[in-house]
Amino acid sequence: MNGHVKSMHFQQCMELATTLLSLLLVMAVDSTRTVAASRNQQCGNSLQQSLKLTKLLQKESVDLIRTYKASQGDMSELFCKVSVNNIPDPNISGLEPSERIVSIYTHLKAFLPHFKRVYEQQKDLQPPTSPLLSSLINVSARNRYLAGLINNFYQSLFPNLPVPEPAGGPTTLPPPQNVFQQKVYGCVVLKTYKELLSNVFQELRVLKNNFCRRRIQINTPFF
Repeated sequence: MNGHVKSMHFQQCMELATTLLSLLLVMAVDSTRTVAASRNQQCGNSLQQSLKLTKLLQKESVDLIRTYKASQGDMSELFCKVSVNNIPDPNISGLEPSERIVSIYTHLKAFLPHFKRVYEQQKDLQPPTSPLLSSLINVSARNRYLAGLINNFYQSLFPNLPVPEPAGGPTTLPPPQNVFQQKVYGCVVLKTYKELLSNVFQELRVLKNNFCRRRIQINTPFF
């Protein structure tokens, strides 16, 4: 009789253990689904915000260059055609999606000190009410916000991969310049930034159509 009781007790323990194991497995699957769904949503929503802001900045950069040229007086059409050193590279680099997202982020950040320098130079050359000055402030603020979106997007997809520092450090600002050099420098900065935005927009579209869509397909549960 005692053996029978022990057998039943053992069977009940095994059933309880099996139930608990099943419950833990279900919880683990639900947790994995939640994390995957969250990251997939971030991949879509955050990227869509970045695309919209990049497109807006593209339009504003065209208007900004036009405003800049109109504010520089004679020879303004020639300013953007002069070669200038130490301007950030507008081309996105990297083989893996993580590397290319980081490249977008670091390139956007690299333009911030140049926007500040252009603003400081133009503040000395333009009247306080010049629309160019407010436009430069706006483009710098929106560029900073876009860089933040890209950083958040990267962190959500690759939480275990910290954003590396750009190779070679940040680009250096030009030494003191005369008025002509300042006008050239500002125009080239804005033109190069416009090229960067075009490259960023194309890159984000590729990420959305290929990388994010593939992640959603991989993480879609079949049960």
